[in-house]
Amino acid sequence: MRQRLAQEAARVLIESGSRDFAMAKRKAAEHLSAHDTRNLPTNLEIEQALAEYQRLFRSENQPQTLQKLREVAYEAMSFFSDFQPRLVGPVLSGTADTNTAITLHIFSDTYEDISMLLLNNNIPFENQDKRLRISHDNYEVYPCIVFYAEQQRIEAVVFPKNKHGLKPLSPIDGKPMQRADIASVEIMLNETDQIPD
Repeated sequence: MRQRLAQEAARVLIESGSRDFAMAKRKAAEHLSAHDTRNLPTNLEIEQALAEYQRLFRSENQPQTLQKLREVAYEAMSFFSDFQPRLVGPVLSGTADTNTAITLHIFSDTYEDISMLLLNNNIPFENQDKRLRISHDNYEVYPCIVFYAEQQRIEAVVFPKNKHGLKPLSPIDGKPMQRADIASVEIMLNETDQIPD
């Protein structure tokens, strides 16, 4: 049942375009009539099922989709080059699909510098907040600028410069998030099977 729940949760994530693992677990339990189960899969198990689903059912187009997302991410990182951009999330790890947002971490002591850059380039955007897990039981909220480039949603989370070394914990495995700088993304674009540390 745990494996079936992981597979169903992965399907829910792909169809919804969300990376809300709690929602996917609830919907999977509903679909499989497993409301009372205490054996829900971990986020890591769902992520592994997601990668397996893509390998089995999306192998013809997922690699091209991922490559396109990484190309758009590279362009966005070039745009934000003054703010030490880092790529994080499914576009970096390789489990992104057509509905996945590109997530960047950028660094600036003045949030207005980021918004002015977008305004000066006539790029519409909206302001949101992103709640990130910093330690086992500590969460912090950071501003997030959401905009679109080449019809792809980009979420740029803004950290103060003095928190450049801070790596929020991954919702997948609870370890510090993997991040890639622009040089690493360029390497990935040239060698599509290589993911940096």
